[in-house]
Amino acid sequence: MIRLGYKASAEQFGPVELLRLAVIAEEVGFDSVFISDHFQPWRHTGGHAPASLAWLGAAGARTGRITLGTSVLTPTFRYHPSIVAQAFATLGAMFPGRVVLGVGTGESLNEVPATDLRWPEAKERFARLREAVELIRTLWTEERVSFEGTYYRTRNATIYDRPSTPVPLYVAAGGPMVARFAGRAGDGFICTSGKSASLYTDELLPNVSAGVAGSESPQRSFERMIEMKVSFDTDRAAALDATRHWAALALSANEKTSVDDPLALERLADAVPVERAAERFIVSDDADEHVARILRYVDLGFSHLVFHAPGLDQERFLRLYAQHVLPRLRNPCR
Repeated sequence: MIRLGYKASAEQFGPVELLRLAVIAEEVGFDSVFISDHFQPWRHTGGHAPASLAWLGAAGARTGRITLGTSVLTPTFRYHPSIVAQAFATLGAMFPGRVVLGVGTGESLNEVPATDLRWPEAKERFARLREAVELIRTLWTEERVSFEGTYYRTRNATIYDRPSTPVPLYVAAGGPMVARFAGRAGDGFICTSGKSASLYTDELLPNVSAGVAGSESPQRSFERMIEMKVSFDTDRAAALDATRHWAALALSANEKTSVDDPLALERLADAVPVERAAERFIVSDDADEHVARILRYVDLGFSHLVFHAPGLDQERFLRLYAQHVLPRLRNPCR
C-alpha cells in the first residue's frame, strides 16, 4: 500500500498557518505531513522560515494520526548531531510511531547565514552527513557515548528520554553515492519528482537497492519516499500561475547551490519564465492526468508520496486533492 502525504512548506507559510493546514491534511485523509527545515526561505519577499523542531511538537499535539517528519533537516552545521538526536528522541517519546527524521547534506542558503561558515565542497558535506548519522544512531541506542569523529565529538553523552521504538531515519539523495548510503544506513530514502526519468531508473533507485542489499539488515523494512511537485486546480491557468512562487526549483544545481542570500535567489527566480517554473510540477486541472503521471513513480517503486503544492490557497488544494486525486491513487484497480 502506498502512503500519501502533504508537504508543509515552511519557506512559504508561517507556523500558525502551517499548523492549521496540517490539521486539515489529517482531517481530509492524508497519511503524513513533512515540513521543510529552513533558516532562510527561497524568497525574501513574502518568505517565511519557522523553526521545524518547535513546529513538529505543536503539530504532534494538535493531530492524532498522521506521521510527522522533516524533509529535510541538515544535522551537520547549524545543528549539532547530538542535539538533533535529543530533539527527535523527545518527539518520538511524545508521539510514538508518528515521527520521522529526514536528513540531507544541506544548502548554503540555510547554513551560511546562520553560522557565517565557509561553505564546503560536496565531498565534505557528505562526509559530515555520514558521521552525523552514525552519531545520532549511537546516541539513540547507547549510553555514556564518547564519540571522536573527524567533525563531531561527545563526552559521556546520554539521551535520557528515548522512545521504546527508535525514530526512523530517512536520507535524502540527489545522486548515486548518497543514494547508496541512504540504502545502507537509513530506514528510508527521500528524493523529489520532476527530474529526468533516467535519474530515478539508472542512478538513484538502483543504488538505494544496492545499499539496502549490502547493509547489515537487508531484510528490514525500508521506505522509498518522494516529494511530488503538483499544481492542481479546476482552473488550469491558475494552476500554472501558482508555480511562479517556486521558480527557484527550476534553477539548476550550479545556479543555486552556493547562493546563500534569499534576495539573490529571488532575483534569479524572478527571471525564470512561468513555463520553466512549471517544469518540475505536474500542472493540470484533470485529476486523471495527475493520477496517471503520479502512478509512474509508484510503478518505479516509490511507496510514500508527499505532495508539494505551490499555490497560496493550500486549504483549497488539500480539499480538492483529497476529493479528486487521493481516492483514485488508493484504489488498487487502476
